[in-house]
Amino acid sequence: MIRPPAVSGRFYPSDEKKLALEIEKYTSSANKKSFARGCVVPHAGYLYSGHVAGAVYSAIEIPARCILLGPRHFPGGEAMAIISEGSWRTPFGDAQIDSELAAELERACPLLSEDRVAHEREHSLEVQIPFLQQLAANLRFVPVVLATQRYQDLETLGHAVARVIAAHTEPVVLIASTDMNHYESDAITRTKDHKAIDRILALDPRGLYDMVRSEGITMCGYAATAATLIAMRDLGAKDAELIRYATSGDITGDWDQVVGYAGIIIR
Repeated sequence: MIRPPAVSGRFYPSDEKKLALEIEKYTSSANKKSFARGCVVPHAGYLYSGHVAGAVYSAIEIPARCILLGPRHFPGGEAMAIISEGSWRTPFGDAQIDSELAAELERACPLLSEDRVAHEREHSLEVQIPFLQQLAANLRFVPVVLATQRYQDLETLGHAVARVIAAHTEPVVLIASTDMNHYESDAITRTKDHKAIDRILALDPRGLYDMVRSEGITMCGYAATAATLIAMRDLGAKDAELIRYATSGDITGDWDQVVGYAGIIIR
């Protein structure tokens, strides 16, 4: 089964050569790549957040195997949806799902449901795939999108991800896809976002979860990020680093209603 692209030509170029040039522009600045257990990257159109995602991807060693967690923005499908077979098509060709790793994760986390409907229109993971195809040889990935906000479910998923990754001798990187606060002024968004970012940098999943909900931070992928932090702590992560932060206002010049974007590496 091949999943056709949902946002090619809108969020990123549909032409292979133009896409390669754009990704190269966003990933050519790093001099030395470092080890990372996981990362947090945005998922807006490349025009707005590609430079933030690219700063992260160009700074880390990206192995062939990746697990991606992101939000489900659209109705329809299961609340914790995985696809374990097939491939996703992009202008670079077909990216193969890591069926072995996906099956292991499904066994480790019975809350996950095999569901293509939840993924068919979702962009939060799709926009990461061309970056990974360009930068990782022989990419294989596991896609999971979340619509649940139950912290207990996120704990179950995070612990399961950690067990699956720990069972492998070869590296597996965990990627959380999220944008930050939405559609408030630049000043308010930056204030809110850095409250959430501080919790991520402290590797504090419960603190992030509570901060987002108590402060009204419209961070669409906070559930995916909390689950990622739970897994990172289980895997022995020691620190996190904010690589780049920006808002859409930096691109558009409109400071009244912006979206925030954070790129973070977890080691």
